[in-house]
Amino acid sequence: MSTTTIRVSARTHDMLRELARTAGASMQEVVERAVEQYRRQRLLAATNAAYAALQADPAALRALKEERAAWDVTLTDGLGEL
Repeated sequence: MSTTTIRVSARTHDMLRELARTAGASMQEVVERAVEQYRRQRLLAATNAAYAALQADPAALRALKEERAAWDVTLTDGLGEL
């Protein structure tokens, strides 16, 4: 895996070193985990914002419910119980 260098403040570096020490991980692992966690939080925030916008638009919400209802009939597509 290729790597690169990033600049962080001395305070952030100290926190990173302490987190790595207490987690029994490398500083690189801690940064990677933190970035992934941040990415997931942003994705969830964007998803929540999109659903809030949908809730505020009655026509769009109705269209979504109609589409879901149309797809719901495909759940039992004649295959029977497995």
